[in-house]
Amino acid sequence: MNHTETERKFLVADDSYRAMATESHRMTQGYICRESGRTVRVRISDGRGWLTIKGKGSNNGMSRYEWETEIPADEAGALMRLCLEGIIDKTRYIVPFGGHTFEVDEFYGENEGLTVAEIELENENEPFSRPEWLGKEVTGDRRYYNSMLTQNPYSQW
Repeated sequence: MNHTETERKFLVADDSYRAMATESHRMTQGYICRESGRTVRVRISDGRGWLTIKGKGSNNGMSRYEWETEIPADEAGALMRLCLEGIIDKTRYIVPFGGHTFEVDEFYGENEGLTVAEIELENENEPFSRPEWLGKEVTGDRRYYNSMLTQNPYSQW
């Protein structure tokens, strides 16, 4: 899949989203490259693997080019051995709300205690409904990028 993704990211105020979730997935991911303006990510979830390359983001952090392809889980596992230090471990909850879908990530390990929600939009000005559990917006705050959480975990803030 190749496209420019537009998404906004928020902290989560409470765990009431869990009751609204239609599915959840435990995932691990690592980064082969996490340079400014370019990341190469390997992810494993539910016995499946993905390779994702993301380009430089817009100034406000809402949009950036993304290329992603599914790869065999054993190949993703082999690529994980090439990743830089710091692996992300999280559960992702899929939460439909107001005609959109929020992806809510609960982090473990060194990022335990951090829960963020992302919503993908068609464009940066698209309106959306805010569920009560949605907290402060952190779109564009690099500390909350998964690639940054591998270098500066939430537990060290």
